[in-house]
Amino acid sequence: MMRVLVEFSPVKYVPFHKVNKHTVQGMLYSHLIGTKYEDLHKKKGFKFFTFSDIFPARDFYPGKKYHLIVSSPIRGLVETWYYSFRNRKYLYLSDEPFHILNAKLFSLPLRNSFISGSPVVVYEDSRGNRYFSFQRNGDMNFFLRRITENALKRYNAFHNDEFYLDEPIFDRFLLKKEVSVKVKIDNDDFDIIGTDWGLLGLS
Repeated sequence: MMRVLVEFSPVKYVPFHKVNKHTVQGMLYSHLIGTKYEDLHKKKGFKFFTFSDIFPARDFYPGKKYHLIVSSPIRGLVETWYYSFRNRKYLYLSDEPFHILNAKLFSLPLRNSFISGSPVVVYEDSRGNRYFSFQRNGDMNFFLRRITENALKRYNAFHNDEFYLDEPIFDRFLLKKEVSVKVKIDNDDFDIIGTDWGLLGLS
């Protein structure tokens, strides 16, 4: 899994709530314009990339450094973002300019345990737009089954395979807390429920 770490700093003060996952995603798609991946946003199904929350999670002040990690099993896609960040002076989030300070390509070896950097979000009912909540139903088996199904769908779609697990993908876990994150889309606010985990161990 290739990753690119981009380091940036705001041109002027920007409140943290003005930037969310949708503005970051839009920024990433804008950096694919003019490349062979420029129509990725139109592709149906999985896009096969993910990105971290911006860290540190605080208001954006000029002179302060902020970071974002983007990862994908498609090496060429990550390299395209890397060279775009290296060759541009600015990136834009919610139409606000940020100085690009540095970009770095790297990869990490596969390990048998994970710590969630961002909340893990699982749909309980996608048609009803209802997210899974331990406080509401507390069904650990449902949670493990759903994240295992989600992982297998992505794996099989990427490899064009029919790999199957007859047990949960994780066998050790430490639930730290459940969180509710407010996201603004087209001036409408949405509450998304997720969970933070201290340790997720592979079966």
